[in-house]
Amino acid sequence: MRTFLILALASIGSAAVVSAADDARATYERERAACVSGRSAQDRATCLREAAAAYQEARRAHRGPALPRDPADRYADNALLRCQPLSPTDRAECERRMRSGTSSGSVTGGGILRELRTVQEAPAMPRDAEHQPTPAAPSAASAPQ
Repeated sequence: MRTFLILALASIGSAAVVSAADDARATYERERAACVSGRSAQDRATCLREAAAAYQEARRAHRGPALPRDPADRYADNALLRCQPLSPTDRAECERRMRSGTSSGSVTGGGILRELRTVQEAPAMPRDAEHQPTPAAPSAASAPQ
């Protein structure tokens, strides 16, 4: 019975690996077709090289599951990696901007501008400062001659 259980689990695991390999191959074929048809933002040679490298990485699977990730997840990870060289304070702001800011522009247009607006209330004035009269500036007519 124990041998049967081990064999059953092994076959499930190998089926998952085959499925992941099939998914990786299908993703590569889609990316390659986009490169050949000119639907990518990269030149053809770079696009084909990137698609082949992604396929090889998925097959090697040394960095996690061999299942291809959603391109939006990869873009978000890359955006957050750009924040790493910054100081801790700037890095936190950069990561907030990447996660919840607005974007404008395009890569083909020269770049993407990311913006995050943070509204801060002005510090409250002390009560006694509100009621003290401000000294009037001398007027030109009252100036000594």
